[in-house]
Amino acid sequence: MHRRLGVFAAIVLFAASLSVPAAQAKNHMLVGMQDDAMVLSGNPDFTFKTLKQLRVQIVRVNLNWNLVAKRRPAHPQDPADPAYDWALYDRAVRFAGQNGMQVLMTILFVPSWANGGKPKNVPPSNYNDLRNFAYAAAERYSGHYIPNTDRFDETYLPAVKYWLAWNEPNNPNWLKQTSGGRFVSPRYYARICTSIYQGVHFTNFAGEKVGCGATGPRGNNQARSSRPSMSPVAFMTAAKKAGLRSLDAYSHHPYYGRPSETPRTRPGGNAIELGNINTLIAAVNKLWGKKRIWITEYGWQTPPDRIFGVSYARQAAYVRQSFAIARRNPRIDLMVWFILRDDTNLGIGWQSGMLTSRGNRKPAFGVFARLPH
Repeated sequence: MHRRLGVFAAIVLFAASLSVPAAQAKNHMLVGMQDDAMVLSGNPDFTFKTLKQLRVQIVRVNLNWNLVAKRRPAHPQDPADPAYDWALYDRAVRFAGQNGMQVLMTILFVPSWANGGKPKNVPPSNYNDLRNFAYAAAERYSGHYIPNTDRFDETYLPAVKYWLAWNEPNNPNWLKQTSGGRFVSPRYYARICTSIYQGVHFTNFAGEKVGCGATGPRGNNQARSSRPSMSPVAFMTAAKKAGLRSLDAYSHHPYYGRPSETPRTRPGGNAIELGNINTLIAAVNKLWGKKRIWITEYGWQTPPDRIFGVSYARQAAYVRQSFAIARRNPRIDLMVWFILRDDTNLGIGWQSGMLTSRGNRKPAFGVFARLPH
């Protein structure tokens, strides 16, 4: 008992020392969470009950084009085309709506029929296919769509107003980076984001916002390396040059680079973390004007991660500090934590959850639940 009280006291003191005065913070910023395994595949009653206990306002979900449309639809702009399978997403959107949460959908990956049988991180051969899919998705989740089912009491699907074009397109895991020893990902991404932006907005429903970027925090800028990637500012500059003009917000993932850092640390080199987020905002100003900023993925890992893990006490303190930093910045409209529950795969999984892999609450759980809204 004494040990537990001592740990709790250390968490409170550490967190308090890193807090930002409430008077400096803006009145509103959406607090979000992403955990596709829990939200899409897990027990929705448990998942959304837990998200509600955390007072989550917006849930980010990856809308995987390659899984929704495993074959080419005959009428690609029609969300009722039989080639589409929206079941998991319909369920998630309904549960979110029932629990008073908004949804941020990330359109991601390419079905093999759309890119000549290549891997899912290779862009489509015809970007009209992606534009049509974005249109169908935005139509289905417009708030004005009733699914065509045999139920006599079927109701409108809740509206999704926040959309994101891809995930970390400067990272080879998510988008092919090079061809012929040169970076091609900015050119690919300029067309990807434009297609998604147009598809969502062509529905002509009011209030939709499309974020572009979703850039990872760092890159080596070496096209001929074994794992080529681009740093955020270099990538976004090249994407603008390649024709990326239209976006409602710029999204970024300002993860830390070493467990010795804090959320306030200003990284060296070309990385963009939370501690130097204004460097990214300055680049956005130069390239696209004063667009809103979304932090669509962020987190601090804990043991059993042996490389990036910080103590439970530090994770709890960094939850408070990182959201305070974002809230104090007048350009940031939302911040999404990744993830809800630790992955059971210790080799490749993330350990940044509010819950351990066994479902036990970490100290960060209570801190997250008390974040200002």
